[in-house]
Amino acid sequence: MDTDIAQKYLLRALDAFNKRVIVVSPEFKVLAASGQSIGSRQTEIVGKPCHEVFKDLPAPCENCPMGEVMATGRPSLRGSQGDPEERMACLYCYPIFSGKKVEALVMMDFDLPILEGLEEKLHRSSAFLRSLILSSVDGVIAAEKTGKILIFNDAAVEICGYGVDEALNRLEIRDIYPGDAAREVMRKLRSEEYGGRGKLKGYRVDLLRKDGELIPISLNAAIVYEGDREVATIGFFNDLRETLRMKEALEKTQIQLLQSEKMASLGKLAAGVAHQLNNPLGGITLFAKLVLEEYELEEGVQEDLQRILKDAQRCRDTVKELLEFARQTRQEMRPHDINQAISRTLFLLENQAIFQNIDIEKNLAPDLPLVPADIQQLNHMFMNIILNAVEAMEGKGKLTLKTTLSSNRERLLIEISDTGSGIPEDILPQIFEPFFTTKEDGKGTGLGLSLVYSIVENQGGSVTARSQPGEGTTFLIELPLTREDNGGDEHGK
Repeated sequence: MDTDIAQKYLLRALDAFNKRVIVVSPEFKVLAASGQSIGSRQTEIVGKPCHEVFKDLPAPCENCPMGEVMATGRPSLRGSQGDPEERMACLYCYPIFSGKKVEALVMMDFDLPILEGLEEKLHRSSAFLRSLILSSVDGVIAAEKTGKILIFNDAAVEICGYGVDEALNRLEIRDIYPGDAAREVMRKLRSEEYGGRGKLKGYRVDLLRKDGELIPISLNAAIVYEGDREVATIGFFNDLRETLRMKEALEKTQIQLLQSEKMASLGKLAAGVAHQLNNPLGGITLFAKLVLEEYELEEGVQEDLQRILKDAQRCRDTVKELLEFARQTRQEMRPHDINQAISRTLFLLENQAIFQNIDIEKNLAPDLPLVPADIQQLNHMFMNIILNAVEAMEGKGKLTLKTTLSSNRERLLIEISDTGSGIPEDILPQIFEPFFTTKEDGKGTGLGLSLVYSIVENQGGSVTARSQPGEGTTFLIELPLTREDNGGDEHGK
């Protein structure tokens, strides 16, 4: 098709378009116009100021979009300030370039019904987007570049403790983060280390709750741009408290499993060693006694033999504890009163000299259910822990014993606390290991607490210790109120 014919049809199409389309120079002079309202006036208006032709004004109207388009080089849409009865709703203006220079501008009218339709769609879209943000299960906070909060959704209210009105009208984003955390988030958003693209994913940081509590969160944040200009930031975050609690519980369970496996292996080793030592120790004891009884010996020789017998007996006691630790003895599982077992153990111990300056406090909950257990092993366990506690206090301090039920009423809890020197953090994980001791040579076998661990585990329970140097130690024992049937009778394994 000939170019002239194409241009002719284009001009006819513009004339048939029932809206005004006006091409204006940067000096506000009409270069061309179309539309039924222009009609035969085309030649009369070209070259004249558009505000004189269409508004009968001496200067451009205040709402004219041309100034903005000339300044930014981008299109502009503005409402009309004309007579409302004219139903002129808005003016759309966009630039025509010659290279990088704005050579002319195009002005178009839109009727109010069109604008109303656009506004209604925009309103629906905005309302839907707002509902999405407010109902998000993640916390959402958006803020202006100055720090003023623009968006604070329901999840953010729940996590941070501030009401929506409180956050939007009184707070800035830096009030939500402790210290310089807000500044650090912005630094990372702009940092080359994180790509320098204004985005941050899975960043671990704390939020400062209204009541002062620090809430660990995982933050996904972004800078909002308008062109090349930063105008706001938005962050999506979720509360990590429950996740971290579950992780800590899992790690604790893994440590207990590893400890249990290690203790089982050491138990087998201890049992083998104990059986190997029993026979030669018996022979040493027997023949030492025979020599003492059948021969007249010098006093010095008798003292040496007595020393042999004493050391042999000490070895046999160690072997006995090894066998207890390895659980080679027969169990008799019966329902027992734990409070009574604790009181009986204290009755046997409290008259000893080491207890003279020890203040004993008993907080034993009444009417506790009976616990299925081997009472001999429980007595041995309580005696070991109590003696350890009293020795840690070096003859002076306070011993506290407490019993209660767990919140789910499935386990009985026993706490034994002392006011001794405490256990250093680097030693605490090792205290249940066989042969581990901080006592001087000859004052302990290092099997007491490992035996406690073995007994409690054999009862289906658990034992843990918490301590701070200089603040004493607390042992927490948990015993189940019911035992699973492992296929044996109730008197043994």
